[in-house]
Order: sequence, then C-alpha cells, then structure tokens
Amino acid sequence: MGASEVARRSSLLAAILVSLPLTSMLALGWLYYDTRDAAQVVDLSWAILLIVLPSVVFFVALPLLVRWGWGVPAALVGATAVMVVAYAAYAWALSRFAGVEL
Repeated sequence: MGASEVARRSSLLAAILVSLPLTSMLALGWLYYDTRDAAQVVDLSWAILLIVLPSVVFFVALPLLVRWGWGVPAALVGATAVMVVAYAAYAWALSRFAGVEL
C-alpha cells in the first residue's frame, strides 16, 4: 500500500521501495537469530541470489504485454505464466548443466 501511495508522486521512489528484498532480509535475520550460524546465512543468501534471476523475466514481460494491448489484469497473469516457464527452464538448466537440484 505504501508503494502505491509513493508511486503517485514518484515511480522511481516507489520502485526503490518495492525492490527492497524485505522478505529476504527478514528471513536472513531470523535465520541468524535462530541459529547464530553465519555460514547458514551466507548459504541462504547465495541461494536467494541464484533463484531470484528468473523472476526478472516477469518485469520484462509485464510492460511488453501491456504495450501489446493486453489489459493490466491479463498482463499480470500472462507475465506470471511467462515467469513460471522461466523458472522451470532455469531449474532444468541448473540441474542439467550445473548439477544443482532445486
């Protein structure tokens, strides 16, 4: 809600606010609080970095679909579908070429 209010004034500031990895920050903090194990925090941080890459596809697909005449609700669904396919392809590529099982 805060980001949509900020977006009325500045898209850039809203984008910065939304792009903050708040969930990841909370998860990393809680993991450290629970375990006091910095190595687990590092491992989770690297895993998040590895997995977040396909989500960028959503942010490419959404504006393209809207520009191609899709309504915003349909573009959100379409971009989500494209992202799911990107995640599946990424998981397949990681398992096939890097030996990483997701």
